Amino acid sequence: MKKVPSGILPIIAIDRKGPKALHRQIYEAYRAAIVERRLRSGQRIPSSRMLASELRVSRIPVLNAYAQLLAEGYFATRVGSGTFVCSSLPDQPTPRRPRSIRSGSARPGPRPVSLRSAILPPGESALWLRGRGAFSVGQVAFDQFPSQVWSQLVVRQSRSKETSSLCYGDAMGSENLREAIATYLRTARAVRCEAHQIMIVSGSQQALDIAARVLLDPGNQVWIEEPGYSFARDVMAAAGCFLVPVAVDDQGLDVAAGTKRCRKARAVYVTPSHQFPLGVTMSASRRLQLLDWAQSSGSWIIEDDYDSEYRYESMPIASLQGLDNNARVIYIGTLSKVLFPSLRLGYLVIPSDLVDRFLTVRRAMDLAPPRFLQAVVADFIREGHFARHLRRMRMLYRERRSALVHSLTQELGSTVQVLGGDAGMHVTVTLPKKRRDLELAVRAARENLWLWPLSSCYLGEASCHGFILGFGNTAIEEIPRAVRRLRKLLEPT
Repeated sequence: MKKVPSGILPIIAIDRKGPKALHRQIYEAYRAAIVERRLRSGQRIPSSRMLASELRVSRIPVLNAYAQLLAEGYFATRVGSGTFVCSSLPDQPTPRRPRSIRSGSARPGPRPVSLRSAILPPGESALWLRGRGAFSVGQVAFDQFPSQVWSQLVVRQSRSKETSSLCYGDAMGSENLREAIATYLRTARAVRCEAHQIMIVSGSQQALDIAARVLLDPGNQVWIEEPGYSFARDVMAAAGCFLVPVAVDDQGLDVAAGTKRCRKARAVYVTPSHQFPLGVTMSASRRLQLLDWAQSSGSWIIEDDYDSEYRYESMPIASLQGLDNNARVIYIGTLSKVLFPSLRLGYLVIPSDLVDRFLTVRRAMDLAPPRFLQAVVADFIREGHFARHLRRMRMLYRERRSALVHSLTQELGSTVQVLGGDAGMHVTVTLPKKRRDLELAVRAARENLWLWPLSSCYLGEASCHGFILGFGNTAIEEIPRAVRRLRKLLEPT
């Protein structure tokens, strides 16, 4: 006999001493839940036997209530499947009439929220960040991920008999994964680290948040790249910091300009290996200047190494952290660009004397990262799948980058300037003066073309307009068509 899955038990308050019969109380509770859309159309209802057991009443009042709800069209039955909320009911709740405030009645009290929540931009993302397709930034080649290998590793971990895997894990993250990441970083990124310095987090955004909570106080001054990564700015602003934009030129962050503007800043946020959004690599002299400044001023450097694995004209550039002799750099990395974004795994490399501080803050936030996917990723790295996948993606993205740069040059010529084409998963194009990228980006999004406007990356007035064009999830044969659509968008109307 086919077993029918159980419905979720609703909250029904039964008053055995009340004037209403039990079946009436059950009926009214269900009807109210359906009308208020706490129960939705098509949702399974628990069997009468299960509900009677839960409420500790006989089945008779439950059966009577169910019969009435069936008769009125709130419930529907399916032979062999059970009882459901009727699927023909509308999904949206009936709007309530606002209650008038009568004289003498209680007025609603104040509803205070924090100042830092008001600092942040509205929760709904910009149009150009909502889509997935041509030029969408941060998207990887999903169809090229080794899904079969990944599935086998997931199944292996799922069959693990260790009950300890169901408990809370280490707040720093899985030891196996931290060892694997430490080995990778020392070898491929020249990062000075041991496993005990690595903290596994839910992506680079959480890494930034934890670092800000540990290192920064409200009112602290923080250098940020101009233009720079807007989501990093949001974290610093939410921490109550005063943001000091420092210009980026063809050598990266202008340290001399930053020192002139604000020598005693508490920290600086930088993307030295592949600056976002302009794509430049910080020169060796600038790196040494920045490290000297941090040491002399007692400041911190937060290095975001978000897509440094992908470099096409030379070997990957070594990390800034690897040059640091004074433990002033907090290094952030992510697996979103080398595996896939929904994995939500990243990592921090923390100076040894700060590990306890970071650990205390981490425990106050979410106790520990989820254990299951950490185990899968650790196996993926240790068994060589990670290195193979990285090599394949580097070749694929090189081809896509070349196709995009060629198409931009062929279709747009001198109309635009292409920046940052030597590394990463995006290029940036600048527009002629008097062209406004925000208006064009909104128009493009409505046509499923996802152009991140360069001007949105400036804290102050934008000195340049253009677009950040991702190519990670755009097939080579689609790139020329997408560029032609971009050219059409840029044509005078």
